[in-house]
Parts: sequence; structure tokens; C-alpha cells
Amino acid sequence: MTAEKETNNDGEACPLRFDIGGMHCAACSSRIERVVGRMDGVDKISVNLPTATAKIWVKPGEEEAVRKAVMERVAALGFSATPAADVDAATQYETARAKALEDRRQRLGRLWPMIGFSVPLLVVSMGHMMGLSLPSWLEPHSAPRIFMLLQLLLTLPVVWLGRHFYLEGAAALLHKSPTMDSLVAVGTGAAFLYSLGNTVLGVLGFDPVMRAMNLYYESCAVLLTMIELGQFLEATAKRKAGDAMGALMSLAPETALRLDREDEAAPPEEVPVAALRAGDRLLIRPGSRVPVDGVVLTGKSAVDLSLLTGESIPVPVGPEDKLVAGSVNGEGSLTMRAEAVGRDTRLARIIRLVREAQGSKAPIARLADRVSFYFVPAVMLFALLAALAWLVFSAEPISTPLSVFVAVLVMACPCAMGLATPMSIMVGTGRGAQLGVLIKNGAALEQAGRLTTLAVDKTGTLTTGKPVLTGISVLDAEGSATDRTVDGLDETALLTLAAALEARSEHPLALALINAGRERNCPSCPVEDVEVSPGLGIAGTVLLNNQNYVVAVGNRAFMRERGLEASGAVDAQLAALAEAGQTPLLLSVGAAGAARLAGILALADALRPESPAVVARLHAMGVRVVMLTGDNERTARAVARQAGVDEVAAGLLPAEKADYVRRLQGEGQVVGMVGDGINDAPALALADVGMAVGTGVDVSAEAGDIVLMRGGMEAVLTALALSRATMRNIRENLGWAFGYNILGLPVAAGLLHVFGGPMLSPMLAGTAMALSSVSVVTNALRLRFFKITS
Repeated sequence: MTAEKETNNDGEACPLRFDIGGMHCAACSSRIERVVGRMDGVDKISVNLPTATAKIWVKPGEEEAVRKAVMERVAALGFSATPAADVDAATQYETARAKALEDRRQRLGRLWPMIGFSVPLLVVSMGHMMGLSLPSWLEPHSAPRIFMLLQLLLTLPVVWLGRHFYLEGAAALLHKSPTMDSLVAVGTGAAFLYSLGNTVLGVLGFDPVMRAMNLYYESCAVLLTMIELGQFLEATAKRKAGDAMGALMSLAPETALRLDREDEAAPPEEVPVAALRAGDRLLIRPGSRVPVDGVVLTGKSAVDLSLLTGESIPVPVGPEDKLVAGSVNGEGSLTMRAEAVGRDTRLARIIRLVREAQGSKAPIARLADRVSFYFVPAVMLFALLAALAWLVFSAEPISTPLSVFVAVLVMACPCAMGLATPMSIMVGTGRGAQLGVLIKNGAALEQAGRLTTLAVDKTGTLTTGKPVLTGISVLDAEGSATDRTVDGLDETALLTLAAALEARSEHPLALALINAGRERNCPSCPVEDVEVSPGLGIAGTVLLNNQNYVVAVGNRAFMRERGLEASGAVDAQLAALAEAGQTPLLLSVGAAGAARLAGILALADALRPESPAVVARLHAMGVRVVMLTGDNERTARAVARQAGVDEVAAGLLPAEKADYVRRLQGEGQVVGMVGDGINDAPALALADVGMAVGTGVDVSAEAGDIVLMRGGMEAVLTALALSRATMRNIRENLGWAFGYNILGLPVAAGLLHVFGGPMLSPMLAGTAMALSSVSVVTNALRLRFFKITS
């Protein structure tokens, strides 16, 4: 078994992954981080309490030596470090899930007997406080020895069932790394030993009635039971935090219908998905899930990508269209060719990305980590000083200092501090994946909520990214637009000529003309003598209605090269189209020396319908929106005006976009960049938060800190709103965790009693501690229901 390795972004260090055993609270993870982080060869370490994992960055070439040293050092601290198995995310998830279920089963197996012994113990020891009377043979004044021995007999099974608190807590103390278990062990152990001493002395005849009235068996047993119950509820709630990961795992079917490569008439064979290989032909029946990534060979249908992208509208597919694993086929039957299988599918990449994010830490967690490192020793010291203060400076009986000592120890809850941040990140990133937003780490999740400026690329973000034909103008001999047919050419004829010629081009605008020709049922025409001028246009001879036309389609410079100058009327039309954000193409007909401008084809990258509303919402959130585009100034400003964007920088090369982001950061702005992850890569890398736009079938998980699985600004809004909701949740958790301990510990120390109030019972203190962690986890689980409100 080898530790899983990967290279970090700067190529300077490689992280090793370990499964950590024996951690129970934030003090555990903080101790490991502090000690291992100072070892030779270790650059950085991140220990995740909920997932019980550690990621350790080391210098390349030192992995083996550091791995062995880390395992030994962690073992010396009283924990275990096992190199994480190099398995896929699905296997790792199932292993962790099975382990969690087994842990829950074991806890439940201990909990019921502990409750069974603790309840009668509570009735025997404190029944008189609840108005219950004991029979004379059990009453402490008439039968003190039986009273004491019965309580001891009821307590011993609870202590035995909860022995893991003592074994692990004592081991941590011996290794000078006390944990929450150490607090529980010392607190309940003190109550038990004090009571046991009184029992022994009472049975031997040393004032048995007085000894019987000074027992704390119920504090010990009920405390252990309540803490076990709290940990059981906490474990149950933590398991729900992985529901989003489980939902992603469930998208991949276990079997697929494979078609015979040679015998097309053979019936499909049902095989495990793990047995599929690239190139296999598969049958996708209506309503079934697509097992792997691939391309449609035959059939037409619509696929539901909602659980992958959050997009509820099914996407129509046909031959040559892409399919992604996990999507649901509609009513049509499809055959497909597998292209990416196993760990190479986009679904597998998404799952790995979510797993990475859930195991990461946000910068806001540093405060809790620092406090947790010193928390347990400080609580032990505080408990001792509080008990001594009551013993020395008050006239209270000896039971009061003991009660204070136990209450302070069991009131403290380092778990709540340790779980406050990672639980919110686990649930928040999981919810993001369900909504089509993949957040790669906790730092990006935290930073996205702080953005003050959002830089966006125009094409594919504010706009659809697919130019479409918006209009055709037929020009007369003077260059004026007309509704008449000129020289036998009308709008349909001009589009037929242009589409036939552009079929020989690979330019994005050419595809718009070809698609428009198909939509209008334009006939296909033979084309000869094609000449392509990159960046300018295309020319050739097109046969239409048994007549050859020498046709050229391109920009104004292309026409000028061919000896054609635009008239004033044509100039006015070109200016109006550019002002409206459209791209005009001129079309000429005729051989050299006799050609004339016959039409203007207007194309535009249409603004996404939701863009203006989303930009308005971003403004309401206090975010400034800046468009960075390589398009021309006039078109860019037209789109920005329609979308309501604050600022425009047009005609930028990729490096210039990065420079613009740097300039915004120099102004003190926290900058996010939204781009396609390819030509925007420099700006994405430089921004405080880079958001790479993809789609359900084309996710660039390598670019940016956040991957938007569906195009458009709605996904950006989801990312920012989710980040703010998660950070608000983390602050609530930290506020509760710190507030609970800051307020609860003085109360447990007897502060209220100093001013005439009651003493806090150790049982109530233990119950509060157990429920504190549960409250933090439960609050984090609220993020499972996050949605953007209108």
C-alpha cells in the first residue's frame, strides 16, 4: 500500500496522504499538525478532523524517508498514520462509509446497555430529589452499605463499556498530548475514585451514612453515557454531511449493455461498468443512466444533466454529440461509443474534486486550530485552580471542589471548535457540486465570498458563445438596403451562396452561416476555386441554379483588397450594426473588375437572457463587474450596455487580461475572474479566485479555483452566494463553539454560586458538552438545503 502522491501547482512539493487513527477532537488534529509540521523535510501539513486524513507536502525525492518518519512520529503521539490507499474516490468513499457504519453500530451496541445501567443508578442515587422514595433495605440512612454497593455495581458496567475514554485519554496524557478523551477520563475518573474511596471506607464502618451521602457514581456513569450518546449523534450527523458525495457516487450505474463489435445483430450483453474499455459500443435504453463518457453513434434523445450541472432542462443529443457518465437518457434509445471510462470519466473527476475540497481547510480555521492546541492543557489547569480556590477560600464541603473539578473538565468541548469549519466546508462543497459549482478547496470557498470586483470574459459567459445570424440586407447598385430582388438574388439566395462558401472554412462565424442555411433549408451548392484569407474572408465560385457566381464573404478590409469600396449608405449600416454589438460581413458577387457589394450579413454572439438580471444581483451584493474581452471596443461596449456591466476593457490579449487583473488588485480590490480556462488561464491564475467556465460535458477541472459546470452568469452567482452562506455558517459555528466554552467554563467553575446561584451539576455539564458538538454539526447540515433566493 503506497501513499497517494501528486505535484502541487508550483511544482516544488508533493503531498503525501495518510489515514489518521485515534483522533477525537480538535486538540488531536492540532497536536499532529504542530508536531509533524516542524519535522525535517515537511513543508506543510493539513489534518482534517471529520475525514480523519492528513495531507503532508514534502520536497520531491524525500517522500520515502518522510513517510516513514511521519508514521513513527504520529505513533509516538498516540495516534496512527497509515498511507492512504491509491484507490479511486468511489472506493475510498465506500470504505469510509462502511467504516462509519461499523463505528455507529459499535457505539449503538455500547449505548443501550450504558443507558440501561445509568437510568436505575440515577433513580437510586437521586430519586429522592424527584420525589421518589426508596425501600428501607436500600435507603442510605438505614442501609448505607447496600446503597453504596448497589451504586458501585450499576456503575462498573458503564465504566467498562466506556473504557475507551480511559484507555485513549490516558494514552494521550502519557504522550503529553491530552485530548477531549483525557478531559473525560480525568473528570469521570476523579468522580469514580472519590466515590469508590468513600464506599470502601463506608463498608469498613467509617461513618457509612455520611459516606453514602457523598457519592458521585451517577455523575461518572451518566456523564459517560451522555458523552457516548453525544458522539453517537455527532457521528450520525457527520455521516449525513457526505450525502452529496453519495449522490454523486449513485449517478454511475453498476452495469452497462455492451454491443458486440463484430456482430451487430447480436443482443446486448450486460457487463460491469468496470469491464468497459474505450471503443466499446453501448446501448443506452430510455430512462437509464449513461455509464461512461462517449459519443452518440445512432439515435436521438434528450439527456438530463441536472444532478451533474444543476440545469433542469434536458439537453437534446443525436449522432456525434457528446454524452457524459451519470446523465439520464430520455425517451429515445441511443447507441454510443465509449471514449473515457473508469477514473477518466468527467464524473470521476468531479468526485475527486469534491473529495479534495472536503478534505481541505479554509484560512478561517487557523484561529480554531491555534486555540485547540492549547485548549485541553489550559482547561485542565483551569479546573485544578478552580477546585483549589473553592477548597482554600470557601467553607464549602469537600464535595464542592470535586464537583467543580469534574464539571469544568467535562464542560469543555474542543470538538465543537474543531468541527466548526471543516463540517461547513464538507457540506457546502457537496451542495455546490449538486448545483453545478465545483469548489476545489476551502480557501477558494472563503475568498469567493469576499470578492469586491468580478472580471468576466464576454464570450460564453455574458453571451452564449455561439454566433448566430441576426439579419440579411440585400443591397442595390447604390449600396442601399432594399426588399427587392436584385440581379436575381434575394435574402435566401445570398444566404445560400454564403453558406456554401463558408462550408469550406473553419472560422466560428462560418458555422453560424452554415447553421442558418440549414435552418432555412438552403440547398447545398458545388464550390470551386476557394481562396481563404485568414482574418479577412473567403472567396470562390458557387454554382446556384445552373449559374456560376464568383462570391466573396468577409470584412471591409477584405473587400477593399478586391477593389470594392463601401458607399456612404453601406458605411452607415456597418456603423449601426457595430453600435448594436453585431458583427457585419460583406458579400460581393461578380468576377474581378465587375464585382459589386450584394449584401450585408449581420451576426452576433447573443447576450444570455439571464445576464442582465444576474449582473444586477451582483451589484446588489456589492460586487463591481468588469468585462475583459479580446473583442473590438464597439461590440464589447454594446454587450456591456445591454448586460449592465460597470466597466469594459476590450481588445485584450491573454497576458493583457492578467495585467488588468493585477491592476485591479493594486487598487485594493479582491478580484474574481470568470473565463473559459484556456485563453483566460493567465488571468484565472492571477485572480484571487479563478472561475473556469465549463459545461456538463466539458469540465476543465484543471483551470481556476472554482469550476462552473454550466455556462453563464447564473453559476457565478451560485458560487458567490454559496460562499457567503458557507462563511456565515462557519462564523455561526465558531461563535457558538467559542461562546459556549467562554461562558460555560466559568459557570462550571461555580461563578453563579459565588453570587448566590446554584452550582452546575457535572451531569448537566457533560450533557451540554455532548450536545455542543451535535449543535455545530447540525447547523452545518443546514447548508444541504441552500438555494439562491430571488
